[in-house]
Amino acid sequence: MSQGAGRTGGEADGGAGRGFGRAFALHAGRMGARLFVSARTLAAAQKVADEVAADSRAHVDAFACDLADPATVRGFADGVATHTGRIDVLINNGARYLEGPDLWDADDEAIIDTVASGATGTLLTVKHFLPLLRASEAADVVNMVSSAAETRNHRSQAHPAFYAAKAAQAGFADVLSHRLRPEGIRVISLYPPDFTDGDPLHPAWDHASRTSDDPLTAQSVLDCVLFAIGQPRDCFIRSFHFEQL
Repeated sequence: MSQGAGRTGGEADGGAGRGFGRAFALHAGRMGARLFVSARTLAAAQKVADEVAADSRAHVDAFACDLADPATVRGFADGVATHTGRIDVLINNGARYLEGPDLWDADDEAIIDTVASGATGTLLTVKHFLPLLRASEAADVVNMVSSAAETRNHRSQAHPAFYAAKAAQAGFADVLSHRLRPEGIRVISLYPPDFTDGDPLHPAWDHASRTSDDPLTAQSVLDCVLFAIGQPRDCFIRSFHFEQL
């Protein structure tokens, strides 16, 4: 199982280094997965790798991967390939978040980085991990997109560049699902609104309120991912869309 760098929902940028990415890594470790995690800095990825190993004794390796830098994306995939001949699940939890509703709320460099990490970064990650996915008998690509990619969804105060990046990510995932199906590779995309983070190492994780009156939780998003990848191979769930409060 490999996990990229980035954010989704209400997380800060950091990929497996924090938020949902970290929660997923911890849970996957408890399920006995062999893990490869990345974040923009090796230190952030290694911190989570150490937490996973201490929590579940899972075998986990850490990598630095900046999705806006093609060389580090290739380096991540090449590094994983030195440890394994296949990847069963690729988690694209990747995109820089950028706040501010006005185009002038961000400088040009931040806009370029946001679009590159969310759009180009996701595409290149799948491209360079595809040989390892094809080597699996049951491969899944999971894309953490955002409700910002949904048509006429204007609720978020994210910068237009973030909307653009997520729309591109969604379009890529849509055509990828169609084109990889003949190979038996499933492409699953989630479009959550902002959701509440939780820490699987905290006792409150197992007791979070998850009623119809509550905002979406990281626990529920995680359950959706596990449900989708746990289905028989004739079941291709393309996307999860969430009702917003």
